[in-house]
Amino acid sequence: MKIEIYGEEIKLSQFLKKTSLCRTGGLTKYFLKVHKVRINDKDALGRNSKIRVGDVVWIDDQVYIIKKAADDSEIK
Repeated sequence: MKIEIYGEEIKLSQFLKKTSLCRTGGLTKYFLKVHKVRINDKDALGRNSKIRVGDVVWIDDQVYIIKKAADDSEIK
């Protein structure tokens, strides 16, 4: 699944909210205890782990590819 973000990076807690896997950033700690989360084939170190454009995120068996969203200024 492709996920588009604005800017160059996003925190893991923001990513989980964006994908509707967590309703709040505070739930991220619990989510990380019960789910296997990897960023570019490395275990996520915590809710503040950075996810950058081009990264691949695995949550259990689901794969997410991070793409840069088009800015309004880029749309013509």
